[in-house]
Amino acid sequence: MFLPTTLVDSLLKAYHTDPLAGHFGIKRTCLKLKNSRIRKPGHLCSIEPPDGPFQLIGIDFCGPFNRTPRDNQYVLCITDYFTRWINAIALPNCSAQTTAQTIFDDYICRYGVPKSILSDQGTHFNNQLMDSMAKLIGYTHIFSTIYHPQSNGMVERFNATFVPQLAKLQDRENNNWDEYLSPVVFAYNTGVNSTTHYSPFQLQFGREPRLPIDKSSSTYVFHKPNDYYAQLRKSLQIIHNNAHINIIQQQSKYKKPYDKHRSDPIYAINDQVLTKIQGSRSKLDPRYSITPRIIVKTQHLIYWVKDQTTQFIHRVHVNDIRPI
Repeated sequence: MFLPTTLVDSLLKAYHTDPLAGHFGIKRTCLKLKNSRIRKPGHLCSIEPPDGPFQLIGIDFCGPFNRTPRDNQYVLCITDYFTRWINAIALPNCSAQTTAQTIFDDYICRYGVPKSILSDQGTHFNNQLMDSMAKLIGYTHIFSTIYHPQSNGMVERFNATFVPQLAKLQDRENNNWDEYLSPVVFAYNTGVNSTTHYSPFQLQFGREPRLPIDKSSSTYVFHKPNDYYAQLRKSLQIIHNNAHINIIQQQSKYKKPYDKHRSDPIYAINDQVLTKIQGSRSKLDPRYSITPRIIVKTQHLIYWVKDQTTQFIHRVHVNDIRPI
């Protein structure tokens, strides 16, 4: 990481002159700067790519935005983990009922039932209604670790991409961002993905999208339906195999620099550890739990820890664990 020269003075003041820095000598200040750059523990563990589309999808809410004339304030983003195909639906709220109804109407009734759905543990996803729908329809609902959005990083990355695009296009006076949502999603789905080396459209439909800039064809070739299906199936098999290989190669490429100079501690059942205190806190508040937690279940990089005082058990990523 490189620091602009304009920020060097501010950084040195924060680590030396600030009252909380203690105004210590050169050696101690240098050690503090060095320790502040130590990477969080835990190697990168990428999600194994599915064999094809409609198997694993990630879901996440983005918002709230300013309410539009159509009464929309949130966007539910649904991402296919193989094709990277995006569905983004503008909604008035993010209640459990709205979430379940939208997933059923806008995804399942269009594409079929996925094998698994990955989401965070927000109350709009982690509730009795969503649990009942998963059992009734027949898919597995997987929850990411709390305070660890990287577990559902693909959806998070799209959220960071489309929000600036909407901001550029919307009419600020009329606040009509939801009118531009579909064109922004279409542009994303028809662009080549840097990981798969194909556009989501190609992997979803087995052909190139026809865009407004494309010239209209003056000739048409008619095929028998059986001939078209056989060719489509063959094309999809080829590009799906290539995309699967490309995903694995890119994951390996990202993993090497991520894991470099990063520890990967492995804990055992009954180990005593401290867990990071999440949420807002002041500089003087402790960063980790004061009393030790006991590890009761392991699934590296995820651990279940028990508070010895309250007997409460919660799931923690290794990033947020410190040994005693």
